[in-house]
Amino acid sequence: MDEREALARLSASLPAAGDDCAVVGDRVLTTDMLHETTDFPAGVDRYTAGWRAVAASLSDVAAMGAAAEAAVAAYGAPRFDPDEVDEFVRGAREVCERVDAEYVGGDLDRHDEFTVATTALGRTDDPVLRSGARPGDAVCVTGTFGRSAAALRAFADGDADRGNALFRFTPRVAAGVALRPYATAMMDSSDGLARSLHQLAGASGDDGGVGFDIAGASVPVDDAVAERFDDPDGRREAALFFGEDFELVFTVPSDAVEDARAASPTSVTAIGSVTESGVRIDGDPLPDRGYDHGSGDGEDDDGTRDGKSDD
Repeated sequence: MDEREALARLSASLPAAGDDCAVVGDRVLTTDMLHETTDFPAGVDRYTAGWRAVAASLSDVAAMGAAAEAAVAAYGAPRFDPDEVDEFVRGAREVCERVDAEYVGGDLDRHDEFTVATTALGRTDDPVLRSGARPGDAVCVTGTFGRSAAALRAFADGDADRGNALFRFTPRVAAGVALRPYATAMMDSSDGLARSLHQLAGASGDDGGVGFDIAGASVPVDDAVAERFDDPDGRREAALFFGEDFELVFTVPSDAVEDARAASPTSVTAIGSVTESGVRIDGDPLPDRGYDHGSGDGEDDDGTRDGKSDD
């Protein structure tokens, strides 16, 4: 099974699963696991690894419209280098401070490869689920896309400083809280914009879901993409399908777009509208393709990831 098949199988016995976080009373809770071979390419330093690992879980909290409270991490490695452990914790603490949360510890264990499991806790009495999009709503995103694709290209080019800088993203917790009164459905884009749109469309509406009509020219592409990708096809791939950008993908009533944009501390771009069915870009079907955490090699469904060599 790939990741999506496994999650679909588990949903039969875990009906509360399916959103970016589990809702437990007025708290939201999430956990993630990252591995050296699939998530930390050569050149990623331990400060960036600590930052990015914890930020991935904090991004799930953001997608629920919750205020982040705390995070922990389990750190596994073949050996415990004092400087590496210290730098990892420093990165984890500083990304928590960036979103007004606290890093409160975790666990250490020996492991064949560097592996991190993180858990984050948030608070809200009105979480935003993936299931509320309705035809006529606007489809919006925060920030820009393709940053992580550019980071992997930088690492592959031997530019570790630039790669690490691009890998350290700020979780959109403040934006998620600000957008909560307006958003009808929301999730983060860890699996890529295209796949996130398919997931959001399938979770909303009636049993058959809803659709999206996206304008390709409206998708905001990170400036770093132009640094590392010369051809238009490569830039499109980086923005739509690569994933791991951790922006918010959400829907709002069409008459609330400007209010949502004004409320958010992060840029908000309307990229399309909710329709009855089908996920399309510029009138053509948008492939359901993106990052597959269950592939075992960190590659897309077509077996390639721009900027990252096979291990």
